[in-house]
Amino acid sequence: MKINRRTRVIGAFAALATALVTVSACGSGDDSASSSAAKDNPYHLIEPGTIRVASMGDAKPYTFTDANGEFSGFDVELFKNVAHRIGVDDVVFTGQDFSAILPAVANGQFDAGVAAIGITDERKQTVDFSDGYLAGYLTVLTSDSGIKKEDDLAGKRLGVVQGTLQEKYATEHFPDAQLVRFPDNNSGVSALNSGSIDAHFLDYEAAKQYGKQFDGLKLAINIPSFDAPAGFAIKKGNDAFREALNKALHEAMEDGTWKELYQKWFPGSPMPDQYLPSAEQTN
Repeated sequence: MKINRRTRVIGAFAALATALVTVSACGSGDDSASSSAAKDNPYHLIEPGTIRVASMGDAKPYTFTDANGEFSGFDVELFKNVAHRIGVDDVVFTGQDFSAILPAVANGQFDAGVAAIGITDERKQTVDFSDGYLAGYLTVLTSDSGIKKEDDLAGKRLGVVQGTLQEKYATEHFPDAQLVRFPDNNSGVSALNSGSIDAHFLDYEAAKQYGKQFDGLKLAINIPSFDAPAGFAIKKGNDAFREALNKALHEAMEDGTWKELYQKWFPGSPMPDQYLPSAEQTN
């Protein structure tokens, strides 16, 4: 059968129209799938509906594992409260050495790092942070009665946990001390009790716990550290997650949840004014 030119042209247009409809349908499906995925996982979590957190198991009262092996502490309870406010109740904490937390968050092994992590310009090169939620003191813990002021640390063996603000501070301000680095506070305090080091430099609240646990240890020097408040660490560029955490964090401060947790975990300690409900702030 002979097909004339007009028939061929009509057939070509029909084929083209069919192809366009097909491409359009495929594109619509992809967009729909992408939109659905974004809706199901708005915070770009490793596993939708679950927040995987890198933390520490020996930093009481901030983060620690209790007798049942469960994570507890001020930071743990605060983060779970904040996570609930953004619609996530499945929060999985995993213990790490402090120095490993930020790299693990940065490379996507965890959604967040939660361990009273001080916000510094250096650390912000590796990860993003929520707004600050905690400020406090740095403390020299020792049984040496001759250590009463910073100058007394000259020539002494001073323990620090690697990667912490204490290590950075000691490097800059205690140049004559012999720094001995540990993966965690338990190791440092064990070395202190055995006489391997003369003092251990750590956070005030953690030092207070060890002082209660071991009679011979005293909080010899307390140094204010309000220039690097603690924040939740997250992978760089995850703005949706960071903004959601910030909104929920400030809600927890404004409705008194933060204050309640602080009084629970840090009884008798000075309370940073800037984290109280606005009606209670003095400034």
